[in-house]
Amino acid sequence: MSRPIVAIIGRPNVGKSTLVNRLTQTQDAIVHDQPGMTRDRTYRSAYWQDREFTVVDTGGLVFDDDTEFLPLIREQALMALAEATAAILVVDGQTGPTGGDEAIASWLRQQKVPILLAVNKCESPTQGLTQAAQFWELGLGNPFPISSIHGSGTGELLDALIENLPASTDNEDSEELRVAIVGRPNVGKSSLLNTFLGQERAIVSPISGTTRDAIDTIVEHNGNTYRLVDTAGIRRKKHVEYGAEFFGINRAFKAIRRADVVLFVIDAVEGVTDQDQKLAGRISDDGRACVIVVNKWDAVEKDSYTILEYEKVMRSRLYFLDWADMIFVSAMTGQRVEKIFKLVDKAAEENRRRVSTSVINEVIEEAVRWHSPPTSRQGRQGKIYYGTQVTSSPPTIVLFVNDPKRFGDNYRRYMESQFRQQLGFAGTPIRLLWRGKAMREVERNSANRATKV
Repeated sequence: MSRPIVAIIGRPNVGKSTLVNRLTQTQDAIVHDQPGMTRDRTYRSAYWQDREFTVVDTGGLVFDDDTEFLPLIREQALMALAEATAAILVVDGQTGPTGGDEAIASWLRQQKVPILLAVNKCESPTQGLTQAAQFWELGLGNPFPISSIHGSGTGELLDALIENLPASTDNEDSEELRVAIVGRPNVGKSSLLNTFLGQERAIVSPISGTTRDAIDTIVEHNGNTYRLVDTAGIRRKKHVEYGAEFFGINRAFKAIRRADVVLFVIDAVEGVTDQDQKLAGRISDDGRACVIVVNKWDAVEKDSYTILEYEKVMRSRLYFLDWADMIFVSAMTGQRVEKIFKLVDKAAEENRRRVSTSVINEVIEEAVRWHSPPTSRQGRQGKIYYGTQVTSSPPTIVLFVNDPKRFGDNYRRYMESQFRQQLGFAGTPIRLLWRGKAMREVERNSANRATKV
């Protein structure tokens, strides 16, 4: 990344993610009273005065405990500090200095990056200086009393921070392609992200629900820039309790909505489940371009016909995404992972593509010639006057007809298949909007009134 990186370090539950939200002016980082909400390192963009930088939120550091995910969280925090231009140690002003703070401070004093000390939870202006003064003993210089919730003191902290940051050299001309990696728990989303990057960017564990936040990572490939977003595994709603998993799934749904392309990861061993079908329907309803990634292909016993049989079965179950490309990969061995980028580029291009009105009407004319619109029992036949594409992402085509009610589901599906056969649109959903004569009259009258004015 060309922007300088600022790592946020500290014990669990001192308010690191709340500070990240304050510095980045977002609510993207999950904040909850439960300690250990953040596990992976997550990147967010921020700026202060004339400086732009990237804030890295990390999990709570505990040096004397190797239970559950704590060693992996330490590894992620160490990697964040290794690439950082500066770091902010966050401590709890209401609790005062603890043994954990002293252990982290002792470790930070051995690092080569500048360290700023932020004493959080100093909501009272009169007591804030007294609370902060306790932390001089950590030997990290001036402690800044702040309140991440209310924002007090963060201006002074940022003024001191940017003195340690070089000017930004971001290339604003390079457009990012946003790619969300989604799927059920334990299908290999984080492993796929790590394989893309060639490093342990996200914590990988056989324990379901390891990833909680949406993890943004910038990747350069063949001259293109991708923002890969690893998301929490999405389970059935009835199995999700309010807390870490609830917040993580909401972030995953948000990542789908803001993505240009969704990598929908399926477990090749387990096959397509009911939950996979629901996710497929959501991706289609949100109008996102999609590539179906069948992971763990190395674990499947196969012959020369296996891949064809698998794809046939999976497509029959994922009929919501019958327009999406499918690729069989192994995140563990790296098999075919490199080819995913090509499919992502193709899906994004089709999702953004526009087709002229004349070409659309040629398709309509030929489709009607081969299969006339249905006729009612009273002898009234449906008529398509013309069509035009009104928007992209996803491609949306309005068809002006005499009466939308005369066009049943079968004929509507036929028209969509004709547009796909003639125009492509592989990798993206398309929307067909059917508007009747009454709607045309309203639009014509509105245009006439606007012209008179």
